[in-house]
Amino acid sequence: MSRPCRQYGCPNVVKLRSQNGYCNNHESMRSNWNKRPQRAGSTTERGYGHAWRKLREKVLQRDGYLCVNHYAKGEIVEATDVDHIVSKEKGGTDELDNLQSLCAQCHQEKTAKEDSKQ
Repeated sequence: MSRPCRQYGCPNVVKLRSQNGYCNNHESMRSNWNKRPQRAGSTTERGYGHAWRKLREKVLQRDGYLCVNHYAKGEIVEATDVDHIVSKEKGGTDELDNLQSLCAQCHQEKTAKEDSKQ
């Protein structure tokens, strides 16, 4: 099913689902969020098993189940994710001072920004 390109004002049509809504002229706008190589395997295989779930709950409780980014701006938004401030890939640990509670949107934006720097 053909759809118009997501880029405002673009007259081109997107025909393939793999184009993520953007025509070939705007391919740089496509997100690779679901194509991250480190996401292979189950959550347990990636190191997020029972111990992580317990730690995650501890961090959410510590932060009052609020997104720390929004809270810093005086906004109250529920946190759904726990994020490594310094990613494990870059030497970060599972220590409490390296973990923060974020809403899904803030977590996705932070991860996308980190991935674009690689």
